[in-house]
Order: sequence, then structure tokens, then C-alpha cells
Amino acid sequence: MQRVADEPTLAAAALRYANLGIPVFPCVPGGKQPLTPNGFHDATSAARVVHSWWQRTPEANIGLPTGTPTGVLVVDVDVHAGGSGFTAFERARAEGFGDAWEWLVRTPSGGLHAYYPNGRGNEQPSWQVPSAHVDFRGDGGYVIAPPSRISVGGIMRSYEVIAVATHAAKPLDAVELRRFLEPPRPAGALPPPGMPATGCRPDALARTVALTPEGGRNHALFWASCRMAENGLTHAGAMSWLMPAAQYAGLPDREIETTVNSAFRIASRLGPGSRPGPTPANEGIHL
Repeated sequence: MQRVADEPTLAAAALRYANLGIPVFPCVPGGKQPLTPNGFHDATSAARVVHSWWQRTPEANIGLPTGTPTGVLVVDVDVHAGGSGFTAFERARAEGFGDAWEWLVRTPSGGLHAYYPNGRGNEQPSWQVPSAHVDFRGDGGYVIAPPSRISVGGIMRSYEVIAVATHAAKPLDAVELRRFLEPPRPAGALPPPGMPATGCRPDALARTVALTPEGGRNHALFWASCRMAENGLTHAGAMSWLMPAAQYAGLPDREIETTVNSAFRIASRLGPGSRPGPTPANEGIHL
């Protein structure tokens, strides 16, 4: 990483990433917006393609997909007017969550990108914890890589490698890190099986979703959404409970929104008192 960041030009650095087998794609000079039609999905390590991109736009910033495409995971520690993520990140590292980074990059805003290797075939979706000012860039995300530059307060500043690990870098468990940064809301006891919808508390329903293991998460979210709709909770109210719970369970945001929307549509069609049950038509619904 240090050798790449030390390349004299952005074009040379982009080509160096590609020659190391790391897919990259061009972003607008001085910014983060992709220049390719499909964004990070167009990333490649084909030197010929990378060379042509940067020949066309020599000052293009370097986009680097995270997650399984590159085997790179990044924890983004934000620093902005609303707060700093350094306190939360240092607490997490002190507890052993994210202490085995591979390299550290200072961002132009004064924040930090901590890079980690990804376990082979281990898909970890990106997420955000605004309250801690810490984001995770995994599958479905990308970062701007050194030595790219962006404008901060009218001044061009670079992404700069500030440390390369002398310890053995280890894959990051993003689920455990998120659980530490954003513990699930405390909830009361779960309602017993078969409890009528009128007695289903939103916190208990959300807790059920949060604690459902992979394989049943989407169905649990659909079921809980239907119960909330039947109890007269608004869509926005249901989302305020179910979005963080389903994120905690590991579902991506788009799937969460699709499932909750589908449940509310079905619940409104069926009307009060009708309850779609755990039938194959509802199981794992992905509308």
C-alpha cells in the first residue's frame, strides 16, 4: 500500500493498484463521484482499461471497491462538525474489535480509514452507525484510495498512508464491531407464541427480528412488519423499530425497506383482523 501511495501521479498509482491485482475505477478529480457508468461495479484490474481511463482523465481520483471484489474491508472514522468517531473507534480497538488493521490512511477531513483483509468468501455488507460517527465499507461500498485528493474548505488535501502494520493483520468481524458500537435497544420479554396481534409490543417484535439467525431473518421481518401494521403503527413508526433491528440481524437496507413495504401493502389489502401467516408465499419474501 505504501508503495502505491508513493507513486508520483494518480495515473501511475491507479496502474500500480491494477498491476497488484486490485480492481480500481476513476472518480471525478477532487471528488468522490464515479466517472464510470456503473460506478464501482465497473472496477477492474485490467491494466489496459485502467491506463485508458487515466489517460482520458489524468487527475481522476482512485475508487477502490470494498468487500469480496478486492478482499479489502475499511472502517471509516468520520470527523465533521457533528462530532468525531475517534473515541468510539478507540474504545472498540481497546476491546479487541478492529485492532488488527493492515494499514491506516488519514483522510482529507482529518478522519481515518483503517484497512483490513477480508476472510475468503466472507461477504460483509456495508453499514453506518451515525451515533458513533463510524461507517463500515464492505460489500456494496467503495473508498477513495491514496494518493487521491479532495477539496476541504477550498484546499486540496490528499488521502495519506500514515501507518503500515508490523503486526499480523486479521480479518475484521464487522457484525461484532457494529454490535459493540450500536448495541440493540433493550426490550422486554418476548410475547409467548400465538399471542394476538393487539398484544404485540413494537420493542418485542423488533427484538425478535434482531435475534433471528440467517435463514429466517427476512421472514421474521415480514411477520413483525405485518403485526405492526395490524396494530395501527404507521409505516414510519415501524421502520424506526425494524430498520435498526434488521440491520443488526445482518439484512441490507434495500432488502429491509422492500420487505417492510411489502408487508404493509399486504396488510392494508387484507384489512384489520386478517393475518398473513408463515406460508411459503410469505417466507423469505423479496418483492
